[in-house]
Amino acid sequence: MRRSPHVREGGVSVVKFIEISASSEESIEAAVQSGLAKVARTVRHICGAWINDIKVVTHPDGRIREWRVNMRVSFEVD
Repeated sequence: MRRSPHVREGGVSVVKFIEISASSEESIEAAVQSGLAKVARTVRHICGAWINDIKVVTHPDGRIREWRVNMRVSFEVD
């Protein structure tokens, strides 16, 4: 049987969530990577992320200027 990634040997671990916003001029994926990289500077044991919202900011002529994402990042607490 497969163990949940959030269960430690001999007990249950605690997983917390934080909400962040990130942006990129390149793509949605780049915005997500940028946000996760920033979180990883101060948070250990990142388990995953859920994208809650995607927004695009445009130039007046309709060209995409920036992609923005709001996401929840989960991490295991020591």
